[in-house]
Amino acid sequence: MNSVWLAVIGMIVFAIGYRFYSKWVAEKIYRLDPNYVTPAHQYSDGVDFVPTKKMILWGHHFTSVAGAAPIVGPAIAVYWGWLPAFLWVTLGTVFAAGVHDFGTLVLSVRNKGQSVGTITNKLIGKRAKIMFLFIILILVLMVNAVFAWVIANLFVKFPASVLSVFLQIPLAIWIGYAVYKKKKGMLIPSLIALAVMYGAAILASRVPALQIDLVRYFGGADSTVMFGLSGVSMAFLVWIVVLMVYVYIASTLPVWKLLQPRDYINSHQLVVGLFILYAGLIFLQPKVTAPAMNAAATDVSWFPLLFITIACGAISGFHGLVSSGTSSKQLEKETDARFVGYLGAVGEGVLALIAIIAVVTVFATKADFTAAYSSFAAASAGGLGNFINGAAQLATGIWIPADIARTIVSIIVVSFAATTLDTSVRLMRYIIAEIGSEYNVQALTKTHVATTVAVVSSAALVLLPKGPNGFGSGGYLLWPLFGTSNQLLAGVSLLLISIWLKRQGRNYLVTFIPMVFVFFMTLWAMVQQVVFQWSGYGSGELNMLLFGIGGLILIFVFWIIIEAIAAFSRNNPPPLSKEM
Repeated sequence: MNSVWLAVIGMIVFAIGYRFYSKWVAEKIYRLDPNYVTPAHQYSDGVDFVPTKKMILWGHHFTSVAGAAPIVGPAIAVYWGWLPAFLWVTLGTVFAAGVHDFGTLVLSVRNKGQSVGTITNKLIGKRAKIMFLFIILILVLMVNAVFAWVIANLFVKFPASVLSVFLQIPLAIWIGYAVYKKKKGMLIPSLIALAVMYGAAILASRVPALQIDLVRYFGGADSTVMFGLSGVSMAFLVWIVVLMVYVYIASTLPVWKLLQPRDYINSHQLVVGLFILYAGLIFLQPKVTAPAMNAAATDVSWFPLLFITIACGAISGFHGLVSSGTSSKQLEKETDARFVGYLGAVGEGVLALIAIIAVVTVFATKADFTAAYSSFAAASAGGLGNFINGAAQLATGIWIPADIARTIVSIIVVSFAATTLDTSVRLMRYIIAEIGSEYNVQALTKTHVATTVAVVSSAALVLLPKGPNGFGSGGYLLWPLFGTSNQLLAGVSLLLISIWLKRQGRNYLVTFIPMVFVFFMTLWAMVQQVVFQWSGYGSGELNMLLFGIGGLILIFVFWIIIEAIAAFSRNNPPPLSKEM
């Protein structure tokens, strides 16, 4: 099968979804008001609440939610065959992710820019809020730890990418100053920054002296440096420390100084990267060598685990945290929410689609694919590497050498992952402050105290426990909880939007139907894991850490659902204020 057909069909579905479905949702369901005073104007402080043009905000929002997840999830999920992954990415984006990301943004804007955790208190009750904040806290802690591990390892494996990634920081600061202090446009400076970054990437790919290769500096992979660590482990440790210092600074700076301009640059990286890959696809027209349904995938069932494996790229609860945590505080006009929220989800779908195509076309034969994807564990271990190799192969279709293409792709992955890490730490700071306010621990409401707690706990989770993937992989001890926790978070967010719509007297089925689907699949998958895998009573061995935390999350979610059903059945009159 010619892989171009997958791209064409997927793009048509996305285009119809944004052009017609999102327009109908915006006008008839969410009823966006162009005259509504958004929190960005109402509470403008120049730090977190900053009115922002929709193109710039879309860049921030998309790159914050993208990270590596819409690449890694699909690259793993093709283990079950390309067809179920393709259908979930395309239909999930249009009918689930779009209304979720869009809806949480609107709901937060109508509630003073508050997070979904705080809004839970208003719509369901205080107990539900506390339990929801606990789930969110565990989720962002996992994201911080694992994304830091991923970035540090990519720096170790692709030293040619480091220079470009670090050049982006002063370039973004320069752009922020030029735009907000000198009132210049952001487009031309960001394109210049992108040219500098990719120019540095090309040079670093061919000039070893420009590669910041810490392993080589420490004497090689087999050398012993400090604390008994090898050259690779020491390089990893240094990168983790550098990353933690960076995210502390980045998450406390005003959004216009670094976050917005850096994310705007990254949005152009997306456009350039997608252009390279889709153009290469058109010129190469590679054949799909992976099966539509992989009959050999018998160790793990795709139903329901496919809907957990592909989160970002179909629907992801983390997106609701970004929509209600940072994006809602920067929305200039309420009518921009459709462009930022729904189109942001479509952007993820487009990225997930090319990730699927890159992986299912990189292998010469079906036998090669089956050998590489011999088990779900093999798919999980090799998914990201398969994407990078597949993307590099597509890039050769427009005459970009494979080594340069691999460097550029790794820069894009690292840039998106760093953006997600930065935003996630900022979100964790908000959550810690909310918990401090709830329990009257005033110190935790202070920006630098909350940020310190977030950064130190994230670093501790990375470095202190002995993880399954070598030194510094402690975050992976909890990572099996990420997929289900993330999707449960999406389900609760859709539930909140549904309650809000019902109380407004509007058609809530738009969010209620995907909510039921997400809850059904996720709770099914989580019960399988907690009860039959981690408890020791099923096929798996006892894992007290995952069984304990997973069981607690499962109880909390059931409790939230029970309280939400009671709240949903109450016909409370809509508030007089338009804030709700």
